[in-house]
Amino acid sequence: MRSGKFGSFFRRWSRTVHRELSFFFGGVVLIYAISGFLLNHKRDFNAEYDITRKEFRVESMPQSRTGWNKAYVLSLLGPLNETDNYTKHYFPSASQVKVFLKGGSSLVIDTGSGEALYESVRKRPLWSGLNRLHYNPGRWWTTFSDIFAFSLILITLTGLVMLKGPKGFWGRGGIEFLAGILIPIAFLVFM
Repeated sequence: MRSGKFGSFFRRWSRTVHRELSFFFGGVVLIYAISGFLLNHKRDFNAEYDITRKEFRVESMPQSRTGWNKAYVLSLLGPLNETDNYTKHYFPSASQVKVFLKGGSSLVIDTGSGEALYESVRKRPLWSGLNRLHYNPGRWWTTFSDIFAFSLILITLTGLVMLKGPKGFWGRGGIEFLAGILIPIAFLVFM
């Protein structure tokens, strides 16, 4: 096969591989891009949990610790729709009771003043699931991620050789490729 025919065949093969792998892994690229964005901005937005706080006052409270039994605590949880989520309660100090709820939510009450703070912690199903993939949730995902990583290398390499001439790797494409490598290196060196 002459070099001209080989080059044409190789570019055609590269376009096919590039296109098919891009379609197949396009969804995974989007998932990683979205979860990467969320992880980059975790100081601004908690993608894992939706945390809400509510302050209120408990008007009539038992005068002794024995009055703070499970039945009484459940009566406080009723208006918060947390009765079924009760796990336990205890006194971290002489004037404070803390109620633990399933899923990480809690209720803290000052037994002297009646001031109460309810903190609701709810997992965000979609966002937390996407982030979980970034943290490598298991062996099967490691295998899939390795295949994905190899495929990204293949997608990149086939993309580099698809075009020839001034728009290809030995022209503008090569300059853009070099810039894409130098920017992260500059961050590593100067940050």
